[in-house]
Amino acid sequence: MFDVFGSVKGLLKLDQVCIDNNIFRLHYKATVVILIAFSLLVTSRQYIGDPIDCIVDEIPLNVMDTYCWIYSTFTIPNRLTGIAGKDIVQPGVASHVDGHDEVKYHKYYQWVCFVLFFQAMLFYVPRYLWKTWEGGRIKMLVLDLNMPIMNEEAKERKKILVDYFADNIRGHNFYAMRFFFCELLNFVNVLGQIYFMDFFLDGEFTTYGSDVVRFTEMEPEERGDPMARVFPKVTKCTFHKYGPSGSVQKFDGLCVLPLNIVNEKIYVFLWFWFILLTILTGISLVYRAAVIMMPKLRLLMLRARSRLSTHDEVELIASRCQMGDWFILYQLGKNIDPLIYKEIICDLSQKMQGKEVV
Repeated sequence: MFDVFGSVKGLLKLDQVCIDNNIFRLHYKATVVILIAFSLLVTSRQYIGDPIDCIVDEIPLNVMDTYCWIYSTFTIPNRLTGIAGKDIVQPGVASHVDGHDEVKYHKYYQWVCFVLFFQAMLFYVPRYLWKTWEGGRIKMLVLDLNMPIMNEEAKERKKILVDYFADNIRGHNFYAMRFFFCELLNFVNVLGQIYFMDFFLDGEFTTYGSDVVRFTEMEPEERGDPMARVFPKVTKCTFHKYGPSGSVQKFDGLCVLPLNIVNEKIYVFLWFWFILLTILTGISLVYRAAVIMMPKLRLLMLRARSRLSTHDEVELIASRCQMGDWFILYQLGKNIDPLIYKEIICDLSQKMQGKEVV
């Protein structure tokens, strides 16, 4: 298990060549690492420790533990509030009447580690698509140009880069649109995962974090702990078996779920992380739409990226470039040394004017 998750440490390394942006990296680096770390944590507690302990008379404890783990436990939603030890045994644990009191079964705790790992894989899908579509183009164009001192080979690489760009002007739109599609896919993915977790937790996730915050501000005797409602630490379990006369006997047991102490904290963190990630990704999409629709904004951004170049050179290039060409130039500016990037802008502007590049 640790060997499987050990490969994730590669995500923590800094890329030699940047082919995306910080918001993109929050999805496939930070979020994937967080989800897999949580999955590993839950897995270690679930399959190495003791995830459930049940108490019931006349039934062997190991049998009861296994039965309740497999067939799920339940709580009584209308017994969540009250003073433990006086009004109720534990939140959600009290006597109930079959067919009269509402019963809520908790079946998801066996699946938390698998679901977290599955979510991590989904967060990596846009990165995988973009890396496949990108095909190492930026890395090939940047080769030997990220150092401030150029040798003869680097000078030749600079000339090849300028010639490539001039010969392929207005031919990079499809390249850029695929990156924009992956950015949109990130937003769709994080929104979809919020609703997926809401479905997984029986409709409790979308308001889970806000309920926890509101819970801390209420009076102790009035508040019902949302974490105890979604991830109860003590639950009930009913075991049926045949008695000596062949009649069905019913045994009510109490089950302690120490694993839910971890689960409740994980999902509080994930609620705030996913909300933050959704907001940041939404803002990045608004920014991307503005970049696509506003050539003036692209000019200002290219001017900021090539701050050592003259305004006339940058304006000339921006006037000749389409959206995809601007995107390639902007990505190159992230990876090439500023002094060399200045020379590339100068040579490119001269070539676009039909002048001989020295």
